[in-house]
Amino acid sequence: MASPLRIIFAGTPTFAAESLRALLHTQHEVVAVYTQPDRPVGRGRELKSSPVKELALARKLPIFQPVSLRDSQAQAELAEFNADIMVVAAYGLILPKAVLDTPRLGCINVHGSLLPRWRGAAPIQRAILSGDKETGITIMQMDVGLDTGAMLYKMSCPISEHDTSASLHDRLALLGGDALLTVLEAIENDEPFNPQTQDNSLATYAQKLSKEEGNIDWSHSALDISRAIRAFNAWPVAYTQIHGQTVRIWQAHIVNGESSTAPAGMIIKADKQGLWIATGDGLVIAIDVLQLPNGKALAYSDVLNSRKELLHTGTMLGTSA
Repeated sequence: MASPLRIIFAGTPTFAAESLRALLHTQHEVVAVYTQPDRPVGRGRELKSSPVKELALARKLPIFQPVSLRDSQAQAELAEFNADIMVVAAYGLILPKAVLDTPRLGCINVHGSLLPRWRGAAPIQRAILSGDKETGITIMQMDVGLDTGAMLYKMSCPISEHDTSASLHDRLALLGGDALLTVLEAIENDEPFNPQTQDNSLATYAQKLSKEEGNIDWSHSALDISRAIRAFNAWPVAYTQIHGQTVRIWQAHIVNGESSTAPAGMIIKADKQGLWIATGDGLVIAIDVLQLPNGKALAYSDVLNSRKELLHTGTMLGTSA
């Protein structure tokens, strides 16, 4: 019987927590958990633990939250665990070469795309924004580059026309745990891998999202706007301006068979049939779920009667007027 591996796990958000959860259902020993320092959140700016830290606390695992892994003290502390391998998933800190070389089998990464497509911070959102039909998980042997290491294993996942970043994230998080266990089982049993070098000419960079990107430009095509609304759900959430107020748009769809010659961004229907908006290519977007200032996300039908003065035919979105 193969010996279990001594594993250092490094990750921060929910995506990473699912990989850690999968690890904890194996015979492998998680000797330490590294995660980002607690961050202030909300209006009260109270410190909040990461999902990975919360899971580690519940399982009484040793937790480390260095600001950086570049200083010698942090590197020496990590080396003391005498780990066989370090598993990294959406950690958020750069691992210098000294750390990459510390575990006996190096460091592997659970990445939310089919590399070399979408290297970087926001692969799930960028895949939806670009209209990709497929994404997945890549388990990669880490090197000093940004998601440039050799690929050990891939699992694919279709992207439907209804997927949001939130729904796709949840499927990929679970898939990441499955892919990780497949790779660790092979390593544990000394099964040979055939690492695949990435073709850099096919690489795309998934730039980190900004809040400003959520501001809808109604002059774009209906398809691009629809993709943006899905990609920015659940963060930063797409938004527009109506009479100087910022309204978030959580869900919308393209109205089949409808077109309009109205200016892009104009409300052309605001009744029980829906809230229809003209777009730059003449097609029509219907807003299904929206969030008014200081309110909750609600179905348009629940907002219709209470805010008729805000949402009526002829109103231009995206302006302060």
